[in-house]
Amino acid sequence: MAIRVMLVDDQVLLRTGFRMVLDAQPDMEIVAEAGDGQEAIDTLGSTAVDVVLMDVRMPRLDGVEATRRICAQADPPKVLILTTFDLDEYAFSGLKAGASGFMLKDVPPAELLSAIRSVHSGDAVVAPSTTRRLLDRFSPMLPSSGREPQHKHVERLTEREREVMLLVAQGLSNGEIAGRLVLSEATVKTHVGRILTKLGLRDRVQVVVLAYETGLVRAGGQAG
Repeated sequence: MAIRVMLVDDQVLLRTGFRMVLDAQPDMEIVAEAGDGQEAIDTLGSTAVDVVLMDVRMPRLDGVEATRRICAQADPPKVLILTTFDLDEYAFSGLKAGASGFMLKDVPPAELLSAIRSVHSGDAVVAPSTTRRLLDRFSPMLPSSGREPQHKHVERLTEREREVMLLVAQGLSNGEIAGRLVLSEATVKTHVGRILTKLGLRDRVQVVVLAYETGLVRAGGQAG
């Protein structure tokens, strides 16, 4: 079954360009387009979508707030934030709002297609190290999302799960964590899945964000 994609951007020309790229893929189908966040939310009420490509700077309702509302719904589509500049504060806010990743608008087509497929399969497409750079830069300046109370849920993790969480938050891949803790990669993957379930998080990006917000990891990627 083809991946059902929605394009959300107030620039028609950009949507047209993305459509040309995606329409050429046998495993993707553009099922909807929207010119702002509110139109996207309204459209999702009647259209089944797997992945939303979400611009951030739009009239009426911006992409960050639209992402927050979409991700708060039951069984929401995955959201991939599109930004103009790397290390954009909007990308930071989008990740905190629940997006599974962000891409630059001038990304090569092959990378965009790979990102869509990765997000659809449940992976995050922002490298934790990139997310860390965002957090290092903007976390002292932006208000918290109010998730500090979730810190108590971290106490539900086993000692091993907490070790894995801290390494995920520091940007290590499953393979690197396996080497560090002398575990199999499959075991690390199982631990990551349990961490996500216990903390109510969607993906590795959200693990990094939570670790920063609760002080488990400080700016610079060091464990707190």
